[in-house]
Amino acid sequence: MFTWTKRAFIAGGVGLAMGLAAPSWALDDYGLGRAATPVEVQAWDIDVRADFKGLPKGSGTVEQGENLWEAACASCHGSFAESNSFITPLIGGTTEEDMKTGRVASLISPTQSVRTIIMKVDSVSTLWDYIHRAMPWTDPKSLEPDEVYAVLAYLLSLAEIVDYDFTLSDSNIAEVQERMPNRNGTMFWEGLWKVDGKPDTNNTACMTDCLKTVEVKSELPDFARSANGDWAEQMRIIGPVRGVNSLEPALTGTVAETGPAVREYARATLDAALAAANATPAAEGTDGKILDTQKVQALLTQNSCLACHARDTKLVGPSFIDIGKKYQGQEGALDNLVAKVQTGGSGAWGVIPMPPHPNLSDADAQLMIEWMLAGSPQ
Repeated sequence: MFTWTKRAFIAGGVGLAMGLAAPSWALDDYGLGRAATPVEVQAWDIDVRADFKGLPKGSGTVEQGENLWEAACASCHGSFAESNSFITPLIGGTTEEDMKTGRVASLISPTQSVRTIIMKVDSVSTLWDYIHRAMPWTDPKSLEPDEVYAVLAYLLSLAEIVDYDFTLSDSNIAEVQERMPNRNGTMFWEGLWKVDGKPDTNNTACMTDCLKTVEVKSELPDFARSANGDWAEQMRIIGPVRGVNSLEPALTGTVAETGPAVREYARATLDAALAAANATPAAEGTDGKILDTQKVQALLTQNSCLACHARDTKLVGPSFIDIGKKYQGQEGALDNLVAKVQTGGSGAWGVIPMPPHPNLSDADAQLMIEWMLAGSPQ
C-alpha cells in the first residue's frame, strides 16, 4: 500500500538529492512543518562523489597532517595508523606494483591475515568524505576542509602514495586517485543496481516439497554468548538494535513453546528496571560525600563510556569496579584519573587506547571518578 507518508518521504528525499527544497505539496497538503531553505539543505549537502563533485576548495601538507594526527587521531589509530586491537588498521599491505595496476594483490593472498582500509578502498574521495563527516570520533565534523586535506595527505604518505613533502589540494586530488592501490579492484554487479539488468544468479525457485519447519544451523555457542556481556544492552546507547540478550541461554523449540519463556523474561527485565528507577538514586562515597548515582549513570551513557566499560564485567576496557580497586587509596588518584578521562591515553590497562573526552567538565568527570573510587555503588 503506497501511503501518503511514503509519498512525502520520497518527495523530500528527491528534493534533497537535487539540492532543492522539498516540494511544497509534500508538506503543505498535510501540515507537516515547512520546506527546507537552501541554506539548510546546503548544511547537509556535504558528500563528496567519486568524481570529486562536492569537494570544497582547500589544501594541506603532509607535515601539517602529521601534527593534526598526533593531536586528534593517534589515540585511537596509532601514530602510524597501525592500531590493530579493536580499530581496523588503516595503512599497510600495499606495494608500488599495486599502485601501477590498481589492484591490491595481497587481498587474494592466503598469507595476508589483515585487511587494511587502504587495501580495500578504491577512491580517495571516500577517505576525504569519511574523515570530513565522521572524524575525530569524539568531535565529528569539527575539522575544517584544509585540515581534512592535511590529515588525508599524511595517511597517503604513510601508504607511500604521495611523498612526505606533498601538498594535497582540490586541484591535484584527481592525480592522486590514479595512484590509489585498489582503484581497479571493485566490481560492478549490474543485476544488483539495475531493475532490468541481468540477475547475478540463475537459480530456479523451488515451490514444491517445501520444508514444514526451519532448523537453525548456525548460532552462538553457549560459551561465547556472554563472553563480553550483553552486547545488545551495551549498544542501546547508540540506538535500537536487533539481536538477543547474550546473557540469556538460547531459546529452542516452536514459537508456542518459547513464547511463555520470552514473556516471562520480558516481565522480569521490566520489574528490574522499575526497581532500579524507584531505588534511592544516591550512595555514600569513601569520604562520606553523597554521590548522585542516577546522574553518574546518565553521564556514563551520554559520554559513551558504556560502549567500552561495564560496572562489574570487563568489556573492551576494565570494569568500573576494577578501576576503583586499582586506584583506591592512592594519593592524587582522583585528579590523575579526571585528567586521563578528559585527555585520553593508553598503557595502564594494556595497549587499547581510550579516546579523549574534551567536552566533559571537571565537575562531571570528578563525580564519575569519585563513584568508581567508592566501589561503583548501585
